[in-house]
Parts: sequence; structure tokens; C-alpha cells
Amino acid sequence: MEKKYFEELQQFYKKELQETLSFWYNYGYDRKHGGFYVCLEEDGKVFGTDKSVWAQGRGLYIFARAYNMIEKNPKWLEIAKDAFKFIKTYCYDKDKRMFFTVTDDGIGIQKRRYYFSETFAVVGSAELYRATNDKECLELARDTYESIIRMFNNPSLNPSKYNVEAVNCKGLATPMILLVTSQVMREIDVERKDEYNKNIDIFLKEILKDHLHPEAKALFENVGPNGERVSGPRGRLVNPGHSIEASWFLMTEAVYRNDKELLDKALNILNWSFDLGWDKQYGGLMYFVDVENKPCEQLEWDMKLWWPHNEMLISFLMAYKLTKNEEYLNKYRMVHDYAFGHFKDMKHGEWYGYLHRDGSVSNTLKGNIFKGPFHLPRCLMENVLQLDEIIKDKKFF
Repeated sequence: MEKKYFEELQQFYKKELQETLSFWYNYGYDRKHGGFYVCLEEDGKVFGTDKSVWAQGRGLYIFARAYNMIEKNPKWLEIAKDAFKFIKTYCYDKDKRMFFTVTDDGIGIQKRRYYFSETFAVVGSAELYRATNDKECLELARDTYESIIRMFNNPSLNPSKYNVEAVNCKGLATPMILLVTSQVMREIDVERKDEYNKNIDIFLKEILKDHLHPEAKALFENVGPNGERVSGPRGRLVNPGHSIEASWFLMTEAVYRNDKELLDKALNILNWSFDLGWDKQYGGLMYFVDVENKPCEQLEWDMKLWWPHNEMLISFLMAYKLTKNEEYLNKYRMVHDYAFGHFKDMKHGEWYGYLHRDGSVSNTLKGNIFKGPFHLPRCLMENVLQLDEIIKDKKFF
């Protein structure tokens, strides 16, 4: 493919990133209390003031990383600093665990048993430290990361989702999110990289030895304590977008370690997950799949959500960058055409989050407790950076 194509594509992503960050800066930024409103209508109007704590850490990460990697825009740094202040002041409960949702002025509403709020606070605070060299940000990132690892190593500190006497299984989300959180910390907190590498070894093993089942050509969402298959619908479940997201985390680690075998495993996950999930009738990626083609319990199984398509755009471009295999570029272009042709709101900007199977818009909201300033801007930003490496013909293996 000609260099000009990639240069034009990079400019396209830069423009989309600017528009997306402007949407969240103009409509989501709570200038009174700090942090982000996420419940936004099609045109950006706020339809609910409860704040997702996930979105506070995620938004902090996105705006700080954009400042660090794309452009020293003072508005991006301003919103990141305000988000950090809001998180530090309001999003931790008295037991030092984080809330899941809070009011607009920071009163805790709900807590959940898992520690995903914490992981997003870690990566966001670390990126702001990289931007400002403010040790308060690094200290919060380190302290919160250490609390997460304590809970991971001591499951009794975190109530199980199931009655383990009846159902004893573990989910893919935990090692996945801890892998990428540790990767971000290793990149920024270089002084402690050995500690992060030690933890990454553990998370890699859990993903590749337990959740990855080559005989089924699947990365399963739920497996037994030792990686064994679990009976019933939960044991047959694959979330293709989730698996594809994991594939680019693994590709990133393969580059860091110069590990071709790990790269091959990551590419298998990408290939198998796409084959399982891509809708050959309407296009787009199914949200859930049963590997034995039995009915999924999740009623939204055949919907098309925004974030798996963001993860595919990152993963297929990364796969092409690392292998120069045109098949990955062809799939990337197919996903690109579908995603920008169906999710993007040409009038107001940003993306719709939820489509019916046939690609029609299911809900016109631009944000809710789960959809905020994260997957889309991360995708746009990561692809700007990847395209830079493709244009420069950087070698990796």
C-alpha cells in the first residue's frame, strides 16, 4: 500500500480525534465540580447527572494521553487535572475502595465488588503524572495499583460473583484489565518495571493457559479455577470484541518482549474471534457468541456495539503493522468502512453506541454509565500513533 494512503488515513484519524475530544470537552466536562458527565443525548445535552467513576478515570487517561502523545493542548491538560482532583476528592470511599457511580457533586451512590474503577484511576493518574511530573498523581496511581494487586492475590477480600459451591469459575475481564493496567504503569513508572513485569507474567499465564482454548479456537469469557471448561451457556460464551481487545494487549506485550510465539498466539485470538463474531449477513461484530451455535442467554447477543469495532480497528491495524500481511489490512478496511458508515453521527459528531443487528441505530444517546470518553478516542489516538510507525516503516521483530 502506498505511503500516501497511510498519511491520508492518519490525517483522517487526527481530525476525528480532535472532533471527538471537542465533543466531550464541550458537553461532558463539568466545569463546576470537575470530572465528566456521561449521560449525553445525541446533540450533547445532559440527560442524567449521575457520574460513572469508570468514566472519570477513563476520561482522565484519554485527555492526559492525548496531551502527552498528540498535542500539548492546554484545554486537554485542564480537563485532565480537574478530573484527577474530582477522583481523588470524591471517588474513594472511607475503606479506600472506589465507587461505581457518584452524584455530580461527588456523593457516593453505588459500589460494586470488582475493582475496575480502580484500574481506570490508576492509568489516568499515571498519564497525568507523565504530563505534569506531579508526584501526587504517581502516588495515587501506585497506592491504588497496590490495593488492586492485594485483592487479586487475596480473593477473599472481594466477594465472588457466584456461590462457589455451585459455580466456581473466573472471568477473562480481570487478567485482561490488569495486564493493560500493568503495561501502562511499566511504561510510565519505570523505577518499578520489574514489579510490573512480574505481575504481567501472572496475567499472561491466566489468559493464555486458562482462558485460551486452541482446540475450540476460542478465548473464553468464563473458565474454571484451573482453566477447565465450564458447563452450560456461561462456559460456551465468547465476547468477540473482548477477545479482540485482549489480542492487541498481547501484541503490545509481544513487541515489548520481542516474543514471536506470543505474537502468533495474539494473532490466533484475533483471527478466531473475528471469524466467530463477524456477521456475514449484515456486517459488524456480534456482541456475544455461543461456540456451539446454541442460543445465547444475553438478549443483546446480536447487537452491534461501538467499542468492539474500536478494538477491531486497533487490532487489525496493529496486526498489519507487525506482520505486513495484507489480509489484516483488508479486514481493517472492511471494519473501518462498516464502523464509520454506521456508528458515526455525521450531524453532531461522536458515535452512536448501540445498533440493531441490521445496522440501524437502536439508541441515539452518545454516552451513558458505560459509554464515555474512552473507547472511541483511544482507538483514534492509538491508530494515529500506529500509522506514524507504519509510515516510518518501523521494524519490530
